[in-house]
Amino acid sequence: MARRWSKGWLVGALVVAAMLGGAASADDDFDPETHPEVRAMLEALEQQGLDGAALETTLREANFRPQVLEAMNHAAERRLRWDEYREIFIQPERIRQGVAFLNEHRQTLERAEREYGVPPEVIVAILGVETQYGRHKGTHRVLDSLATLAFHHPSRGAFFLGELKAYLAITLGQGVDPASRYGSYAGAMGYPQFIPTSYQAYAVDFDHDGLKDLWDNPVDAIGSIANYFHEHGWRRGEAVLVEASGPDALPQSIAFNRTEPPSTTVESLRKAGIEPTAGRLTPADQVMPIALDFADGHSRYVMGLNNFYVITRYNHSHLYAMAVATLAQRIQTARDGGA
Repeated sequence: MARRWSKGWLVGALVVAAMLGGAASADDDFDPETHPEVRAMLEALEQQGLDGAALETTLREANFRPQVLEAMNHAAERRLRWDEYREIFIQPERIRQGVAFLNEHRQTLERAEREYGVPPEVIVAILGVETQYGRHKGTHRVLDSLATLAFHHPSRGAFFLGELKAYLAITLGQGVDPASRYGSYAGAMGYPQFIPTSYQAYAVDFDHDGLKDLWDNPVDAIGSIANYFHEHGWRRGEAVLVEASGPDALPQSIAFNRTEPPSTTVESLRKAGIEPTAGRLTPADQVMPIALDFADGHSRYVMGLNNFYVITRYNHSHLYAMAVATLAQRIQTARDGGA
């Protein structure tokens, strides 16, 4: 099947190509002795108490990975429809695996719900979407990805420099070899795919063994996801979304699929022809209007509630939040003996 390249992709590809061409003429490494920016980062981390010799050894082991820059450039190349996105994550095998994971870790998940208010099926669905319950944690060496992005990304270098610093602080602080861990091309790590600054901010030692381990410990991962949602405003006992009905053509007066705090009233949606089909919403209640598109051109309407918005703090995509909510519901239904 022929692939169509958008103008935006072509421009981005040329930027990456030019950047890689420039990098090829320099040392494609991160040796602090030859790279002043790397040296400055090392010195800053030393001032935070990290071992300078260990940092220097680690950074000499980091490798420049042009494929990481290419992956970043292609990440948003094509927007998927809901039916395409759903097909990736809402599959019988992933649902069966989710039920098995929930049953295996039932006591831990119930404790997480008691402490943080997040239902087991939602935590499990996050793990199902992110890493298929720990089966696929990433194939990129995190050290290489973050070093490449920190010192070579044309627009987000400062952001990834912060992530690299956090990663080095986490690993060296825990006595873990920074060159030994693998994750996504963007540096997301472990069962829940936390980026390093989220790891620092939200990871918890949920089994009380003295270590916050999201790479190999599903118990810590469960507690950390629950803590992440709790800190972002998850409301215990509340629904995630309400199904709705509406016209075939999207009302132009409504802004759909914005991952912002709920601010559109149910009454204003009703005036546009969109009605909740379940739930107990009042006209003054505020929701996120979601329109899910399909290949036949039709849309499915959903009213996202506060907890839907909280899921988008994990990944700023309405499709992601919908996939998590759908997978959670399917796992719970299957566990209860439904179809």
